[in-house]
Amino acid sequence: METHDHDHPMASDEPMPSYYEIMEIAVRELLIEKKLIGPGEIRRQIEVLDSRTPALGAKVVARAWVDPEFRTRLLANGRTACEEFGISIYDDTRLIVLENTDKVHNLIVCTLCSCYPRPVLGLPPDWYKAKPYRARAVKEPRAVLEEFGTHIPEDVEIRVSDSTAMVRYLVLPQRPAGTEDLSEEQLAALVTRDAMIGVVQVKL
Repeated sequence: METHDHDHPMASDEPMPSYYEIMEIAVRELLIEKKLIGPGEIRRQIEVLDSRTPALGAKVVARAWVDPEFRTRLLANGRTACEEFGISIYDDTRLIVLENTDKVHNLIVCTLCSCYPRPVLGLPPDWYKAKPYRARAVKEPRAVLEEFGTHIPEDVEIRVSDSTAMVRYLVLPQRPAGTEDLSEEQLAALVTRDAMIGVVQVKL
């Protein structure tokens, strides 16, 4: 048996970083070295992103259900209305809020990538980023909704809105019947992420 006069490095259980991870580290370190950003700023931005969840959007929807004046402001300018809740839109994108009615059901998609209203909903679900959803939501939205368990009557128009790098959409679902006695907080608890994307309806 052949012998060696040197040691082999221990195999690591840690996976090798991907090309994109290596590039991210290199760019980040270069920006810090050039003093264009500081490590604390990166950490703060990550914390801001992590703090965004669908609960923020649910509060906005619940307020629109109980406050007609706020609802009007929300439909006129989603960005400034959300700022009333302290929700900062941390880039230059527009936020357009689309209202579901008895005659119109709205569905959001991003056909090119995964543009999404992250400031009010947090990170997008995996299915939203998947190619089948991105392609089929435009071509056969009624069938896609059925697969989510959402039946939209034939006399209701389905409008599909395609998000872009500069324009994001949020669905204002219909308030379910029988919720007249619920508080704003209780109403917010009924609102789900998927309802604000438009693939499901809010149910009591």
